[in-house]
Amino acid sequence: MTSKVPALSEAAVVSPGAAFLGPSPVARRSQTTLILLCLAHFFIDLYSSALAAFQPIIVDKMGISLAQAGVLGGLLVFSSSTTQPLYGYLSDRFRSRLFVALAPAVAGIFISLLGAAPTYSAAIAMVLLGGAGVASFHPQGATRATEGVTENKARWMAVFISSGTLGLAFGPTFFSALAGRLGMDMTWLGMIPGVLITTLLLFQLPPAAESRTGRTSFNWPELKAVWRPLLVLYLLVFIRSIVQISFTQFLPLYLRRERSWTLEAASLALSLYLASGAIGGLLGGNLADRFGGRTVILISMIASVPFLGMFFFTTGIWSLVGLSLGGLILLFTIPVNLTMGQELAPTQAATVSALMMGFAWGTAGMIFIPLVGWAADHFTLHKALLALLIFPIAGYLLALKLPKK
Repeated sequence: MTSKVPALSEAAVVSPGAAFLGPSPVARRSQTTLILLCLAHFFIDLYSSALAAFQPIIVDKMGISLAQAGVLGGLLVFSSSTTQPLYGYLSDRFRSRLFVALAPAVAGIFISLLGAAPTYSAAIAMVLLGGAGVASFHPQGATRATEGVTENKARWMAVFISSGTLGLAFGPTFFSALAGRLGMDMTWLGMIPGVLITTLLLFQLPPAAESRTGRTSFNWPELKAVWRPLLVLYLLVFIRSIVQISFTQFLPLYLRRERSWTLEAASLALSLYLASGAIGGLLGGNLADRFGGRTVILISMIASVPFLGMFFFTTGIWSLVGLSLGGLILLFTIPVNLTMGQELAPTQAATVSALMMGFAWGTAGMIFIPLVGWAADHFTLHKALLALLIFPIAGYLLALKLPKK
């Protein structure tokens, strides 16, 4: 007498929960892909946040203004984020895993060499080349992280996103420690993890699965059909990114110049802010699965403002508490916006991911990093950063236009 074993449904085979428990080849491939991409995302974003640690030293070493420092940050954002739709288009068209596999080495090599850049022009070249590696990874990485997932997609997207946010959090501390202990000329050692991750991806990352529609090329009509909701989601990501990227870029410089913190302490404060955001991303994904994306976005926008204000108007431990809670709540929406965008145009997921992650982040950075630097030269960094808190309020009003379902 043979026992009856219930057949696994499609969702059970390809969902993340089944990927960790189920024995099928599809489940094992999903598990391997998610783990590898989370690991790669951690180091990719670790490199993308290194400039925040280098900036105070570069400003002193090269004698550049805060506006020039802002331009340097804006160029990194352009290269690493604004160009992502191009890589999304190429990824949707060719579906080659080289877009993600080579990215950690490229980002690691050039960003790590930034510490040894002899001139401002050389520093510009390093951030542009290193940023290209960051841009190449994100569209396809975000698409493949939840490849085939049918249930609780926001939750597992939050795991992928938060792995990158943790990398952002550790980047300033890692590179400030490297520069502080070994000197700026030895920061090239930071490239080693990126090269190792690229080697691992080349040998272990499974090939991309074919889409259910059989379509592997760019499809403009599908994007055009949903341009209105995509535009609202894009603007919401843009608004959040104004605050997030400006704080990430200027927080160590602000704490060192206007609060007399050491570089190590200022970098740790930035790491705390970004680590809190990583936790916020995990919470946001779970809350969205339970209460809906619109509700999470509304809460994130309005509730982050008083805590970030608390950072500016208090000192000591209470200031850090406000910074941490503000970052945690502000970053609720990262996996929410991305998942909602992918669901609008599922066969163009890489392109949508590039719009929701890279292009929105990049355009915000290109405009506001130099603008905040200019404002800081004229009005102090304190006033320039504090003024940014008007944007989450505007985001709350815009999110009210999202449909309730």
